[in-house]
Amino acid sequence: MFALFLIVLIDLIGFGVIIPLLPFYAEQFQASPDVVTLVMAIYSLAQLFSAPLWGRLSDRIGRRPVLLVSMAGAALSYVWLGLADELWTLFAARAFCGAMAGNLSAAFAYVADITGPENRARGMGLIGAAYGLGFIAGPALGGILAGPDPLQADYQTPAFVAAGMSLAALVLTAILLKESLSVELRAAAAARKPVAFHRMVGAVLAGRRLAFWIGLSFLATLVLAGMETTFAMWSERTFGWGPQQNGYLLAFLGLLSAAIQGSLIGPLSRHIGTHRMVLQGAAVLAVAFLSLPFADTLGVLLVVTAGLAYGFSIVSPALNSLISLEAEAGSQGSILGLSRSASILARVVGPALAGLLFATFGRNAPYFASAALMLVAFLVAFRPPVRKRRPEP
Repeated sequence: MFALFLIVLIDLIGFGVIIPLLPFYAEQFQASPDVVTLVMAIYSLAQLFSAPLWGRLSDRIGRRPVLLVSMAGAALSYVWLGLADELWTLFAARAFCGAMAGNLSAAFAYVADITGPENRARGMGLIGAAYGLGFIAGPALGGILAGPDPLQADYQTPAFVAAGMSLAALVLTAILLKESLSVELRAAAAARKPVAFHRMVGAVLAGRRLAFWIGLSFLATLVLAGMETTFAMWSERTFGWGPQQNGYLLAFLGLLSAAIQGSLIGPLSRHIGTHRMVLQGAAVLAVAFLSLPFADTLGVLLVVTAGLAYGFSIVSPALNSLISLEAEAGSQGSILGLSRSASILARVVGPALAGLLFATFGRNAPYFASAALMLVAFLVAFRPPVRKRRPEP
């Protein structure tokens, strides 16, 4: 488990390097706020179509090969990003990166392979902690390399550093990581007739409980993606911040997330259960999003950020655990890949919707809308559907 944690951490540091830079990078090409968020969303749009394929492939050939190929593709995409000289090349580089992004779904499936039901939430939390730690070092490093002034920022160096991080993760995967999926399960998956994507979706929807948890994961990811893609523009207009300040704030968010997911997920899942973790996280997120537009000082903003970190840090692993427990042993990769597709769709819709609200109704509108959505998630999560056997697709 430690080897996988280290590999995902290094890869996500490279991913995190890029995040605080993209809004300013797009604005350098005279992109409006709604176009800026589309630059962020194009990554997820490409990933939407590729994630189920990566998940299905990981069931057939194993998790390790998928991790290796996706990390190689990420490294190439970051080099392309660093060489972008027009807005369309920025879009193209991000789209290619999204198409090659099979690493997280394979990592979550790897965890499902090597953990039992009683330790599943803790295992998912460790991967979440790697994600959080990636958002400590990554954005801070990217902000430092780019500089505090968006008009004079260096966007090439952070992109090339991100490429180096993905290559380092690839090498460590090749050296340290053993295949988690047994030969028998791979052979069984390879022998099964490929299931059409629409039939797989239909089978999931027929299992109402699985569809319910995936739907809540969609909402949680939608509001997170909306915040991630608009916050840099919000902070620029509210505080006059550039890439460096946003990188530090995202690093603070990542630090809190890593601490929470690395230390609290296990105790919380034992004492209150994953269902109550979802309820608690949704409630905290609703309050935090409602408070964000009123954060007119750094101190208040840090408190609100702490609420966002706590809410997302307990909701995500809890929902991933509940989803994985609904999946059968031989289809973990496919179901988690499909769940990942739902989250990716949220990362397409969320930025596009948030950018439209930002451009039309002002910089605070996306956060009021997010608060309302989390209130809805909190209310509906009280009564999940009764578990019943999901039909085979």
